[in-house]
Amino acid sequence: MLRFAQTARRGRLLALALACAAAAAQAQQPVQIFDATALHPPAGARVAIVEFDDLQCPACAAANPTLKAAAAKYHIPWVRHDYLIPYHNWSRAAAINARWFDLKSKALGDDYRDQVFAAQQSIYNPDSLNQFAQSFARGHGLTIPFSVDPQGSLAALVDADVALGRRTGIKSTPTIFIVASNSRGAPFTQVLNPAQDLYTTIDRAMADTAPAPRGTFAKKPSGK
Repeated sequence: MLRFAQTARRGRLLALALACAAAAAQAQQPVQIFDATALHPPAGARVAIVEFDDLQCPACAAANPTLKAAAAKYHIPWVRHDYLIPYHNWSRAAAINARWFDLKSKALGDDYRDQVFAAQQSIYNPDSLNQFAQSFARGHGLTIPFSVDPQGSLAALVDADVALGRRTGIKSTPTIFIVASNSRGAPFTQVLNPAQDLYTTIDRAMADTAPAPRGTFAKKPSGK
């Protein structure tokens, strides 16, 4: 019986790994944009990273350090939207937890997201996620209540992000864009391979949104 249970568990893990691999491959396909409402920088920013991710997505975890480093290097906003993968068994709870930490501070919520990605392989069900979240909270002098979202307001924020992703045309995670305001080039560009293309895409967007140099005017020759 034990051997059967272990075999079944390995089978489920293999199926999950294959599904994740398929999702990661699909994430490299260009998105057909239906609604570009989400694809702009926050007010006051020339360029930003816009990402649709799922905290249980291995490809998102792999891309996360690169995105974080790029946002810090260029001092540009990194706008993260939840886009939940239906077969993932704990990503919705993780997204709601992240919104709870956002209430304390946006920096804390983003740190939680980063730490979830870093520990993703050790989080395998809602119970282990809860243990991780409680430990993270204690490390910051907090205690997560038994119900983090009694009114459902945090879940509504997550659902609104998912709906935004669907309107945009998102099909898989991670889907990453570099967006630009008042650009002389493309207003947004999807980054299909963050490890190879993220920095060059940001460089191009920064150049396309740089203020034009002031023109110089030759003095008219003085008449005699």
